[in-house]
This record gives sequence, C-alpha cells and structure tokens, in this order.
Amino acid sequence: MAAIAGLRHVPYDQRNPLYTTTYGIGETIIEALNNNAERILIGCGDSGTSDGGSGMAQAIGVKFYDKNNELLNITGGVDIGNIHHIDMSEIDPHIQNVSIDVAVNWKNVLCSESGVAKVFGPQKGASKEDVQLLSNNFDHLAKLLKQLTGTDLSYVNGGGASGGLGAGLAGFIGAELHPRFDIIRKYIEISDAIQTADIVITAEGCIDYQTPNDKIPSEVARIAKQYDKPVIAFAGTIGKKASLNYESGIDAYASIIPKPATLEKSMTDAAKWLEKCTENTIRQIMIGTQLARNIEESPEQSVK
Repeated sequence: MAAIAGLRHVPYDQRNPLYTTTYGIGETIIEALNNNAERILIGCGDSGTSDGGSGMAQAIGVKFYDKNNELLNITGGVDIGNIHHIDMSEIDPHIQNVSIDVAVNWKNVLCSESGVAKVFGPQKGASKEDVQLLSNNFDHLAKLLKQLTGTDLSYVNGGGASGGLGAGLAGFIGAELHPRFDIIRKYIEISDAIQTADIVITAEGCIDYQTPNDKIPSEVARIAKQYDKPVIAFAGTIGKKASLNYESGIDAYASIIPKPATLEKSMTDAAKWLEKCTENTIRQIMIGTQLARNIEESPEQSVK
C-alpha cells in the first residue's frame, strides 16, 4: 500500500486526504489477476488515502451512483457521501478464484470517535472540518456495505487500515483481514532470530502512545521478553506519551533525526541518519559493557 499510494508520495504542502485515492491498489490487483496469481497479499500501512477503498473498488469494476442514478467518479473520500447505491455486477470475476489476505493494524476501525478519519486524518493533511466530513462519509459507506454484504464493517478490527482500505477490501471483494504481525511471522522466523540474539533492535516511523497497540515494535518486544532480550527502538519521531512503551517491553528508544529538519530532508537523509544513530547506540552499549566488565574484574571498586 505504501509503495503504491503512500503518504510519502504526496508533497507535504499538497496533502489533502479528501482527494487521494486507492485506485492504484485496484489496478495492481487486476494486474496480479492478469498474471495468473493464485493468492494476493496486501500490506496496509503508511497510506496517503482516506477513501474507504472506493478507488480500489472502481478499478476492479465497482460502479457508484448518486441519488439521481448518475454514475459517480470517486476521486477520494470527499465523494463518498454522494454515493446512493453501488453496483458490483461488473467486478472482475477472476477475483473469486484467488485468496486475498490483508495485513493490517488490528486496532484500526473505520467508524466512531476512534475511527481512522479522526485518528489519522490530521497527519494526512485533514483540517478539523475535513476530519468530520470523512468520518461522516465513512459512516455512510459502512451502511452501504452492510446493505450489500449483510456485514457491519463499522467496527471490524482492521477495517480502518490505510484510510478505510481494510473495510473496502473486506466489503467489496471479501478479502480476509489479519493482524499484520501474524502475516509477517508466516514469512520471517523472527522468534528464532530473537532467541539467538544478544540485543534486539526494532524501528517505527513514530514512537508514541499508539505504538503499544499491536504495532510492530511492541510485538517484537513482546517476543523478545519471552527470551529476556533487551530491546531498543529507533524512530523518526518521538511522540506523545512515548514512555508508555517501556511497559510494552521496549527498554530504550531514540530518534534518528539529529536536528530539526523538514519532512523532505528527513526522508532523503533517513538512511544516513539511521546508520549514525545505530553507531552512537552501539558505542553506548560498548561503554556499558566495559563498565560491567570492569566491575566483574574488580568488584571492590564499584562504579558510582
């Protein structure tokens, strides 16, 4: 998702989630079908969209109509409120022949005060008015999808992932949503790697109060604590109530950004900064290791 319709593709001064679309996700699904895919795996995260998956749906053949039975062109979340009814009769039939699994943040829901528009809308460029509009439109979309599928996706775990793409994938094409860490563990033997490690380093774009809610660093830390391994998390930003992560098993965290910088510069220099932050952290660990060795060798000379 991030590679196709990620927030990083939208210049900071042009961000407006009312007019970003998941259409490219649908195009990619069709391309996979055209290449005889038997299973499609979609990773949700770091999106620049808030259209409830409506753009994706258009790309695979879903038609949206207004109250005058005029065909709508959904350009983003702003248009969802104009949808009166949905025609799914022209969806590419090959979709029924593939398994579609979606890795999502399990805590993200589509609607309510903790819905995706209100939690993530502002960081995508939404004003207070935009956030309320998107929230109302997601309520409307959930009602339409319930009429179509018989399932209420308003509060389904993961339904709010990537600006509601999770709910759209589940509602329009019957995709199955999974906690993203469950998907990752199917492909990466992370437990074995952690068990044999001396120290575990993980990372996140922003370490804050949301990180303990099933985000990757907290899941990595949870496994690490099963083997009594120390955990350090690197982040671009240290956000609100980041100290809550100490309770989830992260022993220390650090921002890789050495000085105030624009988002564009941060993205450009991220690799260089990460390398330097890693070096500094390892040097600190070496100091601690040397102190411990000194105490072990000369216990009568305690370090104060």
